[in-house]
Amino acid sequence: MRVERRLQTARHGGELLDRKQRIMANELERLQVHAGRSRQEWESRARQASVWLQRAAALDGAERIEAASPARPAEIEVQWGSSMGVAYPQDALCEPPTAAPAGGSSALYYAAAAHRSALSAAVRHAALQRAVLLVSAELAATRARQRAVERRWVPRLEGELLAIRRQLDEQELEEGLRLRWAADWNRRTQ
Repeated sequence: MRVERRLQTARHGGELLDRKQRIMANELERLQVHAGRSRQEWESRARQASVWLQRAAALDGAERIEAASPARPAEIEVQWGSSMGVAYPQDALCEPPTAAPAGGSSALYYAAAAHRSALSAAVRHAALQRAVLLVSAELAATRARQRAVERRWVPRLEGELLAIRRQLDEQELEEGLRLRWAADWNRRTQ
C-alpha cells in the first residue's frame, strides 16, 4: 500500500509538473514577445536620441551638452509579478529628471527629451529581459524535475510494486499448494 501511494503521488507530481511546464512555456512565450517589442521600441528611441544628440553637438557643442546634463539620477520603480511561484519583473517605470536644459538650441531640448524617452524604453526592456531570464530558468528546472519524476522515480516505484506483487503472487501460490497438500494428506489419513 505504501508503494502504491508513493507511485500515485509520483504520477500526480508528474502531472502537476507537466501542467506547470505548459503554463510557464506560455508565459515565457508571452514575455519573449513583449521583450521583442520593447527591444524594438528601445532601439528606435535610442536611434532617435542619437540623431538629436548629433544635431545638438553640431549646434551647441560638447560643453553646453555637458552643462545641460541633469544633476540628479533617474528613479526607477520595478513592478513585480509572479506565475506559478516564480517572481519576475512585470514592468519597470523610469522617472528621468525632467529639468529642461537651460540655454542652448532647440536641438538640445529635443535631444534631452529623446534621451529621457530612450532611457524609459531601455528600463522597460531590461525588466522584460530579466523576466525572460527568470522564467526560462524556472522552466528548465521544471522540465528537469518532470524528467526525473517520469524517467526515474515512477519507473523505480513501478518496478518495486511489480516485485512486491510477484512476491505476493508466489506466496499465494505456495499457500494454495500447501492447503491442497494438507487437504490431500487429511483425506489419506482418514
